[in-house]
Amino acid sequence: MTTSEKPARPRNVTLKDVAALAGVSIATASKALNGRGYVHPQTRERVVEAAKKVSFTPNSLARGLLAGRTGTVGLLTNDLVGRFSIPVLMGAEDAFGTGKMSVLLCDARGDAIRESYHLQALLARRVDGLIVVGSSTDPRPSLGHDLPVPVVYAYGPSQDPRDVSVVPDNVAGAALAIDHLLSLGRRNIAHITGQEGYLAAQDRAAGASKRLAEEGLALAGGRVLYGDWSEAWGRSAASALIEQNPTVDAIFCGNDQIARGAIDAIRDRGLSVPGDVAVIGFDDWQVVTTGSRPQLSSIDMDLETLGRTAAQRLFAAIDGSEGSGVEHLPCRLVVRGSTMDGA
Repeated sequence: MTTSEKPARPRNVTLKDVAALAGVSIATASKALNGRGYVHPQTRERVVEAAKKVSFTPNSLARGLLAGRTGTVGLLTNDLVGRFSIPVLMGAEDAFGTGKMSVLLCDARGDAIRESYHLQALLARRVDGLIVVGSSTDPRPSLGHDLPVPVVYAYGPSQDPRDVSVVPDNVAGAALAIDHLLSLGRRNIAHITGQEGYLAAQDRAAGASKRLAEEGLALAGGRVLYGDWSEAWGRSAASALIEQNPTVDAIFCGNDQIARGAIDAIRDRGLSVPGDVAVIGFDDWQVVTTGSRPQLSSIDMDLETLGRTAAQRLFAAIDGSEGSGVEHLPCRLVVRGSTMDGA
C-alpha cells in the first residue's frame, strides 16, 4: 500500500450478518435479540452466539425500529405550575431517563380543548405511551380505550376502573399522622382541613376518624372542620377550636398552609407548640414546613416515587403487560419541631 492509499473503512456489522451466520431469517434474528415473539430456545441461543461472534451491537435507532418504538413518551398535565404535579413529573422523567426515553411535556392548563389538541399532537409524534398527571386527587375523565398507545394516570385517577392509575394513599397517610400523635400521648386530637368537595379532604378526614375510632376516641370538637386550603382558615379555625375546646392537645391539618395558620393561632393564645398543642400537616411542602416556627411535621405523599412508579407501569404496558385499577402508594411521616421538641 502506498502512502497515498487510505485503509478501507471497516463495514458496520448488521443484523443481516447475524442472521446469515446463525442461518435464520432477519425477522427471526430480530425477535431472538429483542426478546419479542416466540423463538425456539436453541435458535435464540444460536443467534445470540452469532451476534457475540461478530460483535453486533444495534444502535438505539435500530433497536427502536426493531421493537416498533420511537423512544418517546408523552407527559400530559393540567397543572404544570403546581407543587403536586412537578414532583410527579420529576420522578417519571428520572425513570424514563434510565430507560433512555425522551419525554415530551404538554400542559393543558385545565382546558379540555387544549388537552385534546395536545393529545393529538403527541399521538402524531408517535409517542410510545402517555402519562396523564392530575392537578388534584379527584378522579378525572378517561382519555378512552381507542388510543393506539397505553396510558397511565398519576396523582389524579381515571374515572374508568379499566385504566391504570397510581395515586397517593391519603386515607393511610392520615392514619399515619394520627398514629404519630397518639404515640406522643395526645388524646384530644382535632382535624382542620380544606374544602369538603375535594376527595383529598374526604379521604384524609376518613383516615383520621377511623384511626381514632379504633382507639376508642372521637375527634376533638366532635366533627371535622372543613374550610379553605389556606393559612387564614387555619388561624381562624384553630382559634375558635381552642376557645371552645381548651383541652385540645393536638391538631391534624389537611395541608401545610392550614397547619402553619393553626400554629400562629396557638401562639397568639399564649400556648406553646408542641408543648401544649402538637400540630401536624399534610403534603410536606418544604417552602411552608421549614419556614414555620417551629418547623412543621407533615405527611409526605412521596410524589417523586409516585411518578417513578407511574413510569414503570407505563413501561410494563408498552411491553404488553396489561393492567387496570387504582394503585394506592404509601405516604411517609416527616417529623419536625411542631410535634416533638428538638426534632
